[in-house]
Amino acid sequence: MKGEEPPKALVKTPRLISQGRLPPKWRIGRGFSILEIREAGLTIDKARKLGIYVDKRRRSKHEINVKILKDFLKELGEIKA
Repeated sequence: MKGEEPPKALVKTPRLISQGRLPPKWRIGRGFSILEIREAGLTIDKARKLGIYVDKRRRSKHEINVKILKDFLKELGEIKA
C-alpha cells in the first residue's frame, strides 16, 4: 500500500431542540461502530490491523459506513492481487 489512508466514518450531528429540530447533517466521526465493522465482514482486531479506526462508544449503524468499509476492502483486494 502506497500511503493508503484508512476510510473515515460518517456520523450524524445531534438534533438541537433549540433550533427547531433541524434535520441532522453528516460529519466525519472518530471511527466505525462495532456493528458496522461486523456487517462489513471484519473483526475488531482485523480492522485495527488494517488501520481502520474503531469507536466502541457508538451504537448506531449507518449503511453508508458499511458501504465505505466494503469498498475499502475491495480496493485492498485489488491491490494485493
